[in-house]
Amino acid sequence: MTKPSLSELLHAAVTAVGGVERPGQVTMAEAVAEVIDDNSHLLVQAGTGTGKSLGYLVPALAHGERVVVATATLALQRQLVERDLPRTVDALSPLLGRRPEYAMLKGRSNYLCLHRLNEGVPQEEEDGLFDQFEAAAPTSKLGKDLLRMRDWADETETGDRDNLTPGVSDRAWAQISVSSRECLGATKCAYGAECFAEMARERAKLADVVITNHALLAIDAIEGAPVVPQHEVLIVDEAHELVSRVTGVATGELTPGQVSRAVRRAAKLVDEKSADSLQTASETFERLMELALPGRLEEIPEDLGYALMSLRDAARTVISAIGATRDKSVQDEDAVRKQALAAVESIHSVAERIANGSEWDVVWYERHDRFGASLRVAPLSVSGLLREKLFNERSVVLTSATLKLGGDFNGVGASLGLAPEGTEGEDVPQWKGIDVGSPFDYPKQGILYVARHLSPPAREGSRGDMMDELTELVEAAGGRTLGLFSSMRAAQAAAEELRGRLDTPILLQGEETLGELIKAFAADPATCLFGTLSLWQGVDVPGPSSQLVVMDRIPFPRPDDPLMSARQKAVEEAGGNGFMAVAATHAALLMAQGAGRLVRASGDRGVVAVLDPRLANARYGSYLRASMPDFWYTTDRNQARRSLAAIDARAKSEGQ
Repeated sequence: MTKPSLSELLHAAVTAVGGVERPGQVTMAEAVAEVIDDNSHLLVQAGTGTGKSLGYLVPALAHGERVVVATATLALQRQLVERDLPRTVDALSPLLGRRPEYAMLKGRSNYLCLHRLNEGVPQEEEDGLFDQFEAAAPTSKLGKDLLRMRDWADETETGDRDNLTPGVSDRAWAQISVSSRECLGATKCAYGAECFAEMARERAKLADVVITNHALLAIDAIEGAPVVPQHEVLIVDEAHELVSRVTGVATGELTPGQVSRAVRRAAKLVDEKSADSLQTASETFERLMELALPGRLEEIPEDLGYALMSLRDAARTVISAIGATRDKSVQDEDAVRKQALAAVESIHSVAERIANGSEWDVVWYERHDRFGASLRVAPLSVSGLLREKLFNERSVVLTSATLKLGGDFNGVGASLGLAPEGTEGEDVPQWKGIDVGSPFDYPKQGILYVARHLSPPAREGSRGDMMDELTELVEAAGGRTLGLFSSMRAAQAAAEELRGRLDTPILLQGEETLGELIKAFAADPATCLFGTLSLWQGVDVPGPSSQLVVMDRIPFPRPDDPLMSARQKAVEEAGGNGFMAVAATHAALLMAQGAGRLVRASGDRGVVAVLDPRLANARYGSYLRASMPDFWYTTDRNQARRSLAAIDARAKSEGQ
C-alpha cells in the first residue's frame, strides 16, 4: 500500500469534519510534520478560523508515534475528544492502514472516587460521625447534588467530573473525590479494580493520542512522578496559557485554617507529645498571620522563620509517627491515615520551602476578606523548569492564536526557556517560529479605535469621561458589546452606570454562571456582557451579538502584584528592560486575546475600542498594537461611531 501524502490525509480529515482547507492550515501541517521528523521544536501562531487542531493532529497521527496534546480549556478538550478526533480517525484509518486510538487523561481529583463515595469522607472528631449523604439535608443544594452524584456514579463510564451535567460546586465534588496524595492506591483500595482514575491511566497507556491539560503536564514535570505516559511528540495548544498554569501548579500556600485542619486530622493517629508539638506550632503560626500585611517578603522576618521551622519540624515528627502507629478503633483507618498524612505532608513541604528561602522563589502575604491571610510562595521563573523538562526528550509543538508579541516569537520563547530563535549551541533546544496567518481579512473586517482624547486611567477613582465614551459607543453599536475590564470593580462600576443611562440590557460576570451569561449574550444582539479576565480569553460568539469589543484600559499587572513585580525587578537586575519583558508582555498577550474576541467568522464586522490613550500616546503603544490583529487603526471618535452605527443598521436590516 502506497503511503498517503500529508495533503491527502489533511484533505480527508477536513472533509470529514465538514471544514474547508485553508492555506494557513496546510502550512502549519507541513511545518509540524517537519519538526516531528527532525526532532526539533516549533512555535506556530495560527489565527482564529485556521483549523489549527487538524493542522497538528493530522501530521501527528500520520507519524505514528505516541503524541500527547495538552490544552488549557475544557472546551477545547471536549472539542478534540468528542468532535475532531472521532471524525479524523474515521477518515484517516483507511488511508493509514491502522486505526489510531485516543484517550483523555486528567489529574486524579477530576475523577469520582468509589471508595470515598461508598465509605464517606474521613472527618475531624468535633464534626461528629459523618456520612455526607445523611448529613447534608436532602432538600439543601449540597444534599441534592450529592444524591444526584450517587445516581450518576451508577451510570457513568468515565467518572470524569466534566461529564456530569449540570455540574456541581467544588464543595460537593470534594465529598466524592481525592487528591493523588490522599488516594489509598489501587492495590490497597477495596475499589481499586473499578477505579475510574486508574482506568483512565490504563486507557492512556494504550492510546496513540492522549489529550490532557496544562496542569497535569506541569505536575508531571514538577513532581517527577510520571503521570503522563511516555511520548515522542508533545503538542501544547493554547500555549499562551502554559507559563501561568505551570506557575500555578508550582505555587505553595499556607493558611491557619489549613494548618489547624491538618492538626485535627493527625491528632487521633499519633502520640500526645507529637500532636501537642504540631498544635503549638500551629497556634504560633496563626497568631503571626493575624498581623500579616499583604505584600512581598524580600527576606523572611525572624519570627516567621522561627514559626515555619517549628511547623516543619513538628510536621516531620508527626509524619514519622503516623507511619509507625496502627489503631484498629479508627473506622476506615487506611483512608483516615492517608488523608491526615496528605494534609501534614503539604504543611511540611511548603513550610520547609519557605524557611529554606531560595533566591529563585518569591514569598508574599495575601489577605482575603472571606478567607483571611495566607502565606504564598511561587517560582520567580518557570523557564528553566520548562526548558529542562519539556524540550529534552521529545519534539514539542506550541500553538496559539497569540504567540507573536511585538512582531516576533522571542518574548514568548524566553518565558518557555528558549534562547532567541536561531541561537546555536550544545544543549540549546533548536526551534523556529512561524505565523500561518488567519483566513480573516482583519483590515476590512475590523477597526481598532483608540480613544486618544480621554484622560489616562489613574490608579484609583472614577473616569467620568471614559463612562461617557463607553455610553456613546454602546449606544452607536445598538448594544452588541463585549466589555473587557481590567478589574471586577471596574466592570461592576461600568455595568451600574450604564444600566442607569441606557435601556440596553447589561449582563455582568458573577451574576450568573459564565456559560449561562455567554448563552444569553449570544441569543440577544441588543445585550451587552461586561466582565474581567476569563472573558478576555474564553468567549467565542461569532455574528451580530458581538460587534463592539471594549477594553477599559491596558491590562498591565497591578503594581502591587508580588510575583510580577519580583520578576520585573529580576530582569532589571540582569540588565534587561523589566517593564517591557514582564508588564508589557503580559498586557500584549491579554490585548491580543481580547481583540481576538471580535472577528470569529468570515462575515463578522466590528470595532475594538480601547479607552486608554496610552495605547496611542506612550512609547510602548506600538509594541502592544503590533501584538493585536491587523485591524484598520483610527483615533477618530466620530469615525468609530459612524462605523458602529452603520454595522448596527446593516445587522438590523438583515433581521439580526
